[in-house]
Amino acid sequence: MNDDAHDAGPGRDGPRNPSRRRFLGGAAGAAGALAAGGVGFGVARATESEAAAAPAATHRVPFYGRHQAGIATPAQDRLAFAAFDITAVDVQDVQVMLGTWAAAASQLTKGLQVGAVEVSPDRPPIDTGEALGLSPANLTITVGFGPSLFDDRFGLAAKRPAALAPIPALPGDTLDPQRSGGDLCVQACADDPQVAFHAIRNFARLARGTAVMRWSQLGFGRTSSTSRSQDTPRNLMGFKDGTNNIKDEDTDELDRFVWVGRETDQPWMRGGSYVVARRIRMLIESWDTDFLSDQEKVFGRYKDSGAPLTGKHEFDTVRLAAARAGKPVIDANAHIRLAAPESNGGKKLLRRGYSYTDGIDPDTGLLDAGLFFIAFQQDPRTQFVPIQRRLGGSDLLNEYIRHTGSGVWACPPGVSAAGDWWGKSLFG
Repeated sequence: MNDDAHDAGPGRDGPRNPSRRRFLGGAAGAAGALAAGGVGFGVARATESEAAAAPAATHRVPFYGRHQAGIATPAQDRLAFAAFDITAVDVQDVQVMLGTWAAAASQLTKGLQVGAVEVSPDRPPIDTGEALGLSPANLTITVGFGPSLFDDRFGLAAKRPAALAPIPALPGDTLDPQRSGGDLCVQACADDPQVAFHAIRNFARLARGTAVMRWSQLGFGRTSSTSRSQDTPRNLMGFKDGTNNIKDEDTDELDRFVWVGRETDQPWMRGGSYVVARRIRMLIESWDTDFLSDQEKVFGRYKDSGAPLTGKHEFDTVRLAAARAGKPVIDANAHIRLAAPESNGGKKLLRRGYSYTDGIDPDTGLLDAGLFFIAFQQDPRTQFVPIQRRLGGSDLLNEYIRHTGSGVWACPPGVSAAGDWWGKSLFG
């Protein structure tokens, strides 16, 4: 595909540099700027026929807001996650791409296309078309900036938040560099897998010439509830996961543990959050041969009800001090104990993980499946890293899992209105 892939849509014959100056100068809104810049009205607004066929305002999560959607939003059923590396050398190209992505996201989250499918028989369609006729499916699109974006390429080094430090080596890591890191991340969550995939696919198309996909992961079956309206799901080991997760309704805990506030050294991050993603492979075949009593000892919960071993119901208080015959009821190295806020100075994470399966490992003939762990937080240095060090050091679960991918990104505050884009004040 030649560079014309960036120039899909009406107005693409206009001069490149003047249109880019108009975009960056804010003299036009997102629709006008993107049309003048060559991406076309198709990205920024629907065609008349598409508008007439737009889905009703149901199953829709608002795109614009103080915080990015897809963080405290009630977790959807499906995930498409991708990390990108910037290939452009001009920082203005990065800004144009982010603006194009934001305009596209405002369309996609309404259940619309990024542009017309029927354009011309002699030109590629603006939108790939696989989501035509589908509902918005509660699509959310969340974007983050990795530590590597703040190197010496774009003059952003002085604006890298202290909290955006690369994740250090942790106990038990067997990380694949081809599944780790990235200048940018995009998380698309939806209740329809095709809607989520469609968002990532079209972001990759719109990025051509500016960024390339580094790695990606599809997920199914959310492994955490992020709203009191949701039941607690089960992971691929059959246990309920994330029972005591932070919920959307817990505004005080969101402010304390998730949203970046005045404590940050970089004002452009206020209202944002930091995301850590880890690809955690489960040794399914080995786990499936373990006795039930040992499985429950590993987690510290009953497999059937999800109740802690010190209780009868899922949401019963976990009594870590409880003992029987002089021994703790919940093992000293049980997952529930080591991950508990009481064991970690009161620290919590907002988890939004998903199960995944990538077929069979050709080297072993075993299933390549597990948990794509996603957690949002105010500062990974004081939340994720110390918690994972504790887990990685002695968690009974370590016998059955391997951490194979990792990344951390700063997710700026939400996009406020048309013409705004993720991290606009970072580049100002």
